[in-house]
Amino acid sequence: MRKPLKVIGRLVGSIVVVLLVVGVAFANLSPELGGNPTKEQRLAYAKSGHYEDGEFKNLVPTEMMTGGSTFSVLWKFLFSKSPNATPNGPLPTQPLTAASIAQKAPETVRATWFGHSASLVEIAGKNILLDPMLSVKMGPLSWVTPKRYNPQLAITAEELPAIDAVLISHDHYDHLDYQTILRLKDKTSNFYVPLGVGAHLLAWGVAPAKVHELDWGDSVKLPGLTIISTPARHFSGRGLTNRNSTSWSSWVMKSATKRVFYSGDGGYGPHFQTIGRQHGPFDLALMECGQYDAQWANIHMLPEQTVQAALDVRANVLLPVHWGAFTEAHHPWNDPVKRASAAAFRHHLPMTTPELGQPVTLGQPLPQVQWWQ
Repeated sequence: MRKPLKVIGRLVGSIVVVLLVVGVAFANLSPELGGNPTKEQRLAYAKSGHYEDGEFKNLVPTEMMTGGSTFSVLWKFLFSKSPNATPNGPLPTQPLTAASIAQKAPETVRATWFGHSASLVEIAGKNILLDPMLSVKMGPLSWVTPKRYNPQLAITAEELPAIDAVLISHDHYDHLDYQTILRLKDKTSNFYVPLGVGAHLLAWGVAPAKVHELDWGDSVKLPGLTIISTPARHFSGRGLTNRNSTSWSSWVMKSATKRVFYSGDGGYGPHFQTIGRQHGPFDLALMECGQYDAQWANIHMLPEQTVQAALDVRANVLLPVHWGAFTEAHHPWNDPVKRASAAAFRHHLPMTTPELGQPVTLGQPLPQVQWWQ
């Protein structure tokens, strides 16, 4: 009996190895992997002050894994789901149209969250897309990546009107989506990205004149609007061999009268207070809130830290993002918004919880229905 079991075990092991090899080969050959910065660009990145030995660094020492190994985390994620890890059905969504986006006065500031971090910010008459992951499937191997809760979004990339700027926080698949970029590249005037991320866009056929890499502290001016790249505390990489080969950013958007902040992904750190002093106060802050774990505590904030970070940047209103689309951690799907809501209440910080696709217009009553309960 033992011999057949050994044979079966070896066969299963061989199949797993073959599947892994095929998967890795496919991922490396897939266009979704993106491009790589040139040698000349890598030499120039050294001038940034946070690029050493071929990798970008954080402002403060940041160990990615704060407990367990990468293998143990992967094993737990694949085979040990937490209770209530996904909602029982699709999340409530309010359909959005290009016509409704066009109906705004130049002084209107409006933010529409599509789930995870993908959001549209309308400010100074401009349409600004943040980390527009607008696909249902993620990455080159969608059979191993998290599935989106909803089979469709409030609006597709094709349905969006002309976009003045796309802001990318970093190059992970849940923020920089190949399929979405293909659908946006001809209707977007400018892509503003962290150092190195431009190589991905160029590999996907985005016109070079539209691609602008910004280092922390760099800014660009559009008519009536200033966009500034600010620090974040995170990491990057789309393959097995390019960890931290590109940078990561948070973003500031300033008009003559209004200011909006987007945190991108990242752990809590002193950079939030610095951003608040230099660029705040902010009328609205879209802050990462979700996909946290004690095993990677330095690169994703706990909900209570999200609220503190919003206070640090001097936000008048908090809109928590990075939840409501995918399960990428071991907490219940609605744990982020529950904990953030409680913390915001304790700190007397106004927080809005719109449904997917529901606009948040500054100066009007904030969506605060607890649909996620």
